[in-house]
This record gives sequence, C-alpha cells and structure tokens, in this order.
Amino acid sequence: MIEVFKPRAVPLGGLRAMRVDRVMPQRGLPTVGAWCFLDSFGPKDDRMRVLPHPHTGLQTVTWPLAGEIRHRDSLGSDVLVRPGHLNLMTAGHGVSHSEFSVSDGPLHGIQLWVALPADRAAMAPAFEQHTELPVYQDFATVLMGSLGDVTSPATTHTPLVGADLTITGAVVVPLRQEHEHAVLAVTDVTVAGVELRRGHLAYLGTGRHELDLSAENGRALLLGGEPFPDELVMWWNFVGRSHDEIAAARAAWQAADDRFGHVAGHDGARIPAPGLPGVRLTPRQTRR
Repeated sequence: MIEVFKPRAVPLGGLRAMRVDRVMPQRGLPTVGAWCFLDSFGPKDDRMRVLPHPHTGLQTVTWPLAGEIRHRDSLGSDVLVRPGHLNLMTAGHGVSHSEFSVSDGPLHGIQLWVALPADRAAMAPAFEQHTELPVYQDFATVLMGSLGDVTSPATTHTPLVGADLTITGAVVVPLRQEHEHAVLAVTDVTVAGVELRRGHLAYLGTGRHELDLSAENGRALLLGGEPFPDELVMWWNFVGRSHDEIAAARAAWQAADDRFGHVAGHDGARIPAPGLPGVRLTPRQTRR
C-alpha cells in the first residue's frame, strides 16, 4: 500500500518574500529512515536571505536544482552550492550557518534534515561539499548512502539512501526490503502505478525489493533507510529527544553562547529563536 502526503506552504524564517512547500514531518509521517524533514522551494524568481541560525542533532542536506546559494557557517566554511553540488552540514552538539542566493533568475531546490542517532547527536559539527556524485545506471544521482552497488561519498551515520532520479519513460529502482522508502515528485510521476503530483510524497513502507517509476520527462527524489528507532523532539531548528534538551539549546542560542560559534560577514545579525510553547514539548511518535 502506498500513502500519499500533500505538502503545506509555510513561510521560511529569515527569507524575504519566499515560501516553501513542506511535506515532512507530518502527523502520520515523522521520519523515513533517519530523514526527518523535507522542504522544497521554487522554481521562482525569489531571493534567499537566511541570516545565521542554529542547528543541533541533525545533518542538513542542500540540493539545488536551479540557482546558486552561498553557504557560510560557524566552522569557517564559505562556499557556493550549485546544481549538481551537495552541501552536507553535520550540526551535532551545535552549529550555525547562513544561506543567501547569489544568482539572478529562478531559484529551485530541496533541503532535508537527517536525524543523528543518539550516540552521535552531540558529536562535533562538520561540513562537507561534494561536487561530483556517483550515478546508478545513468538515471539516479546518489546523494547520500547507497543505491544498488553505488555509494555516495557523503558521510552518513545510519543506513540510508537519497537519490535524484531522472525518469524518461520507465525505470526500475532497486530497494532494500528491510528499509522503508518514500518518493518526492519533483515533477508529476507515476510510482508503482500511482500517479503522484508535483510536490507530493509517496510513502512506500518496507518490504519492497524494487520500485517501478514512469514519466514522459520526469524527476523525483528517492529517500529511504533503516527505520529510525528513536522518537524525536523537533522544534524550530533543533532535533533532540526531550523538552529540556531543546530548551537548553534555545537558551544557548539566545545568549549567543559559544556552543553555536559565529558566522562571519553578517555584523552580528542573526535570527532570534521564537518563544517556547506554554506546554512541554513531546516526541513525535514513530509509525511502529
């Protein structure tokens, strides 16, 4: 059985006149493997202006489809990410970064989070950019993890897969039966006989060893991985496992604590954290 999830339009903090489509997390779908967050934006003639903001307990994955974005972070990274390039930032105990578009014309891309397992959630932060990624059978660029016999050089901390699929006619994608998978339709595509509209997510569950996709000239993102064992507390830009953990991270950011470092080039400007709700944050329940 395939479950289809619709995106919801949300304003992205720090962006000027720009909205994104968020399809995960949802009440019925908190994670797919360790993938815990999925936004897509564009294609529109928007300008991205995201001032420094913090992260904990996760990896951010940036995959632009059109336009260029300048990434600066508290580790000293200062790079342009272009279509075909993968930016991967591991927040661990704490990191901050900014994102600004630098090119005219349409901006189109996908941003995802990967939850770190409990034993690595407080690891030291890190950043890597990959400008050359392996391809599976001429139609799938492997961004993260492994697809068939092809493995991405990007660092992962749990078994997973993330792949950008170009679909001309029909393709068959190998899957690991013990993993759960989902497909994001970048364009309209057909997934295992189900028509999936652009921006919608098809959750496939576990138990599949392959997947049929078809489109006249389509594109989709395959996500999957070993079902994530932990129930997560996700609030603002933080991923943790308890209310107290999130509250401590927020307090450190508001106090400009050294935990999140400093992003050069913004004269101290940064995005303040919103206020915590008046109730204790509770974990998102897994699908089990």
